[in-house]
Amino acid sequence: MYGLVSPRPQLSLILHSSVAIGMGMRTRKDNHPCSVTPASEAHCSSRRLSFRPWVVLCLLFAILPVFAAPPTTPPAPSVRIKKVLPHYLDKQGKHTLSPSLLERDAYQAELRASPKQRGGMQFDILVSTLPPANDLKLKLDARGSGDAGSTAVTLERSLAKQDRFHRWLVLKFSDADYAKLGNLTAWRATLVQGDTIISEQKSFLW
Repeated sequence: MYGLVSPRPQLSLILHSSVAIGMGMRTRKDNHPCSVTPASEAHCSSRRLSFRPWVVLCLLFAILPVFAAPPTTPPAPSVRIKKVLPHYLDKQGKHTLSPSLLERDAYQAELRASPKQRGGMQFDILVSTLPPANDLKLKLDARGSGDAGSTAVTLERSLAKQDRFHRWLVLKFSDADYAKLGNLTAWRATLVQGDTIISEQKSFLW
């Protein structure tokens, strides 16, 4: 029967194609660095684990200085001047007529505008907690202007042990110092220990 074509060549062609595809896939798998074979799997595992000793060493170098460093003591609280308030006093030695802050500011504005009502001056200085040292001094340098020109007055107070428990410290001008100063133009307050200035605050025109 010459009209029929034998299926054997087609079948052999399909089988050859399947074998070629299978060989190609096996070749690609074998060429892959992590193909699933015992030897290749051990090789890939060693490559994946080879970086771990370096990670461990880096962690050790990062952690060891923390434990090897000597323990540090917390720094002592800094002693500083927090606020300085110059106050005029009236003839009775008062800088306000009531404890109200608004009343105090209003009375100070009245005394600044009326020099004849003034009877003196004092500086109220707010400091932080003082250490138990007995050589601390609070110093105030004031500059003013009078009929004879520029003036300067210095006040100084040695701090006693009981001053450690008072946050507000007062430096008051005597009648002679106040008369010598005239009109206050600038000031500087310093906290001194021995010959070292620990803290200071000064006015804008100092």
